[in-house]
Amino acid sequence: MSGIWSALPFALLILAVAVMPLVRPRWWLKYYALVTLVLSLPVLLTYVVFERNAGPVWGLVREYFSFICLIGSLYIIAGGILIRIVAPARPVFNLLILSFGALVSNVIGTTGASMLLIRSYLNVNRRRFQAYLIPFFIFVVANIGGGLTPIGDPPLFLGYINGVPFFWVMGRVWYIWLLALALVLGVFYALDRRNRASHAQARRPLRINVQGYRSLILLAIVLIAVFARTPVRELVMIGAAAASYFFTRKEVHRRNRFSFRPIIEVAVLFAGLFVTMAPVLRLLELNAARLGLSTPGHYFWATGILSGFLDNTPTYRVFLELVRASCGGDIAQLLTNSPALVKAISLGAVFFGAMTYIGNGPNFMVKSIAEHRHLKVPHFFEYMVRFSLPILLPVFVVIRLLFLR
Repeated sequence: MSGIWSALPFALLILAVAVMPLVRPRWWLKYYALVTLVLSLPVLLTYVVFERNAGPVWGLVREYFSFICLIGSLYIIAGGILIRIVAPARPVFNLLILSFGALVSNVIGTTGASMLLIRSYLNVNRRRFQAYLIPFFIFVVANIGGGLTPIGDPPLFLGYINGVPFFWVMGRVWYIWLLALALVLGVFYALDRRNRASHAQARRPLRINVQGYRSLILLAIVLIAVFARTPVRELVMIGAAAASYFFTRKEVHRRNRFSFRPIIEVAVLFAGLFVTMAPVLRLLELNAARLGLSTPGHYFWATGILSGFLDNTPTYRVFLELVRASCGGDIAQLLTNSPALVKAISLGAVFFGAMTYIGNGPNFMVKSIAEHRHLKVPHFFEYMVRFSLPILLPVFVVIRLLFLR
């Protein structure tokens, strides 16, 4: 399956995800799984039946299985942990929640941090909810925050299992990470201070109550399992998720408004995205040399822009393989001879994952959880036009000019 037309199913699926919830929300909620299946079938049939080359699809299916086991287990386990925060939704307190989420995402992953904190974040802001609250949570907790460790974001974990040392990225990007967070959080604080509903709330002493300690232990087990091999890793994750679900008290699930609908929606849509992106990734691999990439800045923009739409993990894989091939496939030689290129690819994949709802797995889950609570969440285009492009793009330009020449 080659040629530009092979990318059509993927493009149509992205278009459907972006447009249909806006123009036909009820129809989309009912038939999104069917649309995903219809657009995925031509790719599957072409590779498996006509070309008899299921390798590209099979590789993405394996990655998808690991991906959905990880985010699914974290979603279910986090649903068994109830964090009750009693505090007025002041801008400073919201800033602390997001900053804490950025730090902890490097320990329990962006998915784990997002699922652990999003419900409390929404509860604290329930009486002063505004559309900007969701994009900034996605920017900070679900993406940029996890840019230091392999546990933090899936692209960095992929680099780790391919030979990039655990603390290699952290040692080379921590100051860039701090600057990016400071700039984004500064914009958030300025916006949040303008939310007049904050001033109407009475001051109350801060109280934090945590229930579901068993699930916290299971969360730790999942994070340890990340370093195991397939299929042990996935079996442990599935087992931990099942244990959390069946042993969590119903009261905790009720107060968390736990539902399988968000994770089912993510699982179905990302299954279609992983399948339909196979020919897109092939086109990228075949034409990578024609892109004229040479400087860290080039790789930062190329990896980043594609990560926003192709999911950042497979995009990271393509560009890492591209630069590794220039060093004879030796990752140690690549890290010695061209460390700036690996740094640029890592930053591009992690940071630009926040540009759209489909750039990184937690993004869509955060959106779905908020929608399940009947909150007015920015639609696909609104998210980009009002928030990610005007806020994140200038930050990335600054990073490119200062650090990635």
